[in-house]
Amino acid sequence: MGRLLGLGCCVLVLLLGGAGGLGSPGTPPRPRGEERGRAGGGGLWDGARYEAVKKHLGAVGALSKQYWRLLACKVWQEGCEEEKEGQKSSISPGWSLPIVGQDYLEILFAWYCSFGKCCETGDCRIINNITGLETDLREQLHGQHLAKEVVVRAVQGFLQSPRPQKALVLSFHGWSGTGKNFVARMVASHLFRDGLKSKCVRVFISLFHFPHHKYVDSYKAQLQRQVSETLQLCKQTLFIFDEAEKLHSSLLDAIRPFMAHYGNKGQVDHRRSIFLFLSNLGGNTINEVALDFWRAGRAREEISMEFLEQRLRMELQEPAENSYAHSHLLRENLIDFLVPFLPLEYQHVKLCARDAFLARGLPYTEATLDEVAGMMVFVPKEEKLFSAQGCKSVPQRINYFLP
Repeated sequence: MGRLLGLGCCVLVLLLGGAGGLGSPGTPPRPRGEERGRAGGGGLWDGARYEAVKKHLGAVGALSKQYWRLLACKVWQEGCEEEKEGQKSSISPGWSLPIVGQDYLEILFAWYCSFGKCCETGDCRIINNITGLETDLREQLHGQHLAKEVVVRAVQGFLQSPRPQKALVLSFHGWSGTGKNFVARMVASHLFRDGLKSKCVRVFISLFHFPHHKYVDSYKAQLQRQVSETLQLCKQTLFIFDEAEKLHSSLLDAIRPFMAHYGNKGQVDHRRSIFLFLSNLGGNTINEVALDFWRAGRAREEISMEFLEQRLRMELQEPAENSYAHSHLLRENLIDFLVPFLPLEYQHVKLCARDAFLARGLPYTEATLDEVAGMMVFVPKEEKLFSAQGCKSVPQRINYFLP
C-alpha cells in the first residue's frame, strides 16, 4: 500500500512540475517584482488570487484522479471499462492528459513493476513460472515421462517466442486418471496468478457446456463469442476443453480460426493463446504400446514420443465417431503436439497415495500405501499391470484409513 501511495505523490509532483507551478499551463513565471506589485494592494491572498489558486488545485486533483485510474487499470487491468464515447472529462481545458504526457504513466508503471513479476509480461495476472511448472511436474506427476517433457518444452518455447505465428495447441490423450486434468490445472496455476479462476483462463466441459447436439448452432455462436471476449480481455489466454472427444466436430471447426495461423485481416490477435484438449481417445493404443514394451522386458521410459505420437495420430484420423476425425484440426495440422499419457502401474498408484496423505497432513506407512494400491483394479486380467482408474479415486480411498 505504501508503494501505491508513493505513486500518487509522484503523480502529483509530476503534474505540478509539468504544469509550470500554480500558473496557467505553458505560461512563464512572472518576475518577482511584478508579482509583488500586483499583490501590494490587497495582499498575496486577495479574493481573485485565492479563486485562481483554488481553481488550479481543483484541476490538479481531478487530473491526479484521472492518472491514478489509468495507472490502476494498467497495473491490474481488472474492472476497467473504456469511457463512453462522447463522455466529457471533468478536467478543465488546459489540464488534459497531454500536458504531462503518457510518458510519465509509463515511467510510473515500469517503476511499480520493478518490484514484481508483472514487469516481465506487462500484465500482473500473468506470471509464466516455467521453473515452477517443471519442478511440480517432476515431483507430482508420476509415470508420465513423455508428458512432462513435451508440456514443459512446448509451453516454454511458445512463451519465449517473440512473435509466434499461431496459438499453441496441445491434445492430451490417455485413460481416465492418468493425469490429463492434473497437468492442465498445473499449467493454469503456473502461467496465471489466479490459476483456473483467472479471467484469462476458460474451461469448457463438453457434456456440461454443450450437452445437446440439436443446439449446436447456438453453441457455436456462444463459443466463438466467449473465446473472442477472453482474447480481447487478456494479452495471453488459456482455453481448456475437457472430454474433447465428445465435442461436436462443428464446434471444433468453429474455433479453428483461433488456432490457425494469424492472418491479420480484422481478426482478434490470438497468437498468444494456448489451447489444451483433454480426451480419452487413443487410450487403448497407448496402453497396447506400454504393454508390448513390458512384455519385451523394456522399461516404459524407453517409449519415445515419435513412435507413440505416430500411432496415436493414425488412430485419431481413422473414420470413426469422434470429433477429431471429422474436424479440420488434424487435416490442417493445427494440433502441435499429441501428448500421450501412459497407463499407471502399481508403484505409481502408491506415489499418488503418498501425495494424497501428505496433502491432508496425515501420517502413512509403506504398508498403508500398499493397502491403498491393493484396493485398485488392475488390468489386463492376466498381468494385472495397469490401474484401470489410474489415480483418480486414490484421494477418496484414503478416507477408509482415517481413525
